[in-house]
Amino acid sequence: MFLKNYTSDIPVSQTAYRIEQVLIKCGAAGIAKEYAPAPPGTIAALSFQIETPTGKISIRLPVAVDRAWQALWLDYADGDKLTPDGQQIFWNPRKKKVRADFKEQAERTAWKIIQDWVEVQMSMIQLKQADTLEVFLPYVYRDGQTTYQRLVASGCRGLLPETTT
Repeated sequence: MFLKNYTSDIPVSQTAYRIEQVLIKCGAAGIAKEYAPAPPGTIAALSFQIETPTGKISIRLPVAVDRAWQALWLDYADGDKLTPDGQQIFWNPRKKKVRADFKEQAERTAWKIIQDWVEVQMSMIQLKQADTLEVFLPYVYRDGQTTYQRLVASGCRGLLPETTT
C-alpha cells in the first residue's frame, strides 16, 4: 500500500498547530478544535470559518483515526489469519505486533495527511487553480452536518443521474 506519512513521529498537537497556522495565513477565523470523548485530549476535528465570494462559510475537517488504525493494522497483517477478536495475528513468528501497537501511529499519520491536504488546497486557492468553496465544499458545516454527510444521507438525490430499470 502506498501511504504518505505512515512513519510520522510528529505529535498530533504540533500537527494541529501547523494546520491552524496555515489556515490563519490564508484568512481563516474562528478556528476551534473538537475533542473526542475518549481518550481525553484526542482531537477529533478542526473547525473554522473562511470568507468566500458568496460570504463566510463554516468548515469542519474531521479525522478518521479508527479507519486509519484499521488500515495500518490490516496492511501489517498482510492477509495473515487474525485471532477471532481481530486484535492479533493468529500465528506468524515474524510478526510480533498487535493491533493496539498501531493506534498512536494511526492518529499521527491521519493528522499529517490532513495537514498535507490543507497545505495543498490552500496553495491551489492562492494560485487560482481552485476557489475556496470548490475545495472545501464537502466539509461545509451547517446544522450539525457536513455537505458530504447530507449528500450521503439523501442518497445523493439530484446529484447523480437517475437510473432506470
